[in-house]
Amino acid sequence: MLTKLLMLLGAVVVLVLWWKHQQRGRSAAPPPAQTDTPAGAEPMRRCAECGVHMPLSQALPGKGGDFCCAEHRERFEARLDG
Repeated sequence: MLTKLLMLLGAVVVLVLWWKHQQRGRSAAPPPAQTDTPAGAEPMRRCAECGVHMPLSQALPGKGGDFCCAEHRERFEARLDG
């Protein structure tokens, strides 16, 4: 009986220590988020037709958003008109 009680007490101690360790890791402040974009970085746009991401300077604007190529812009706008 004493052995079972000691084993139970040991298990409780281990669980409490593990729980405290987990809580200590969560209470640490997260690292600050980067708000500055690195030099040379450009905002990205998503093609409304196929979903490919491309730099803003390469995006082709259209009726339904930005597109990666003229073919996708025409195909998308044809569906809007038709």
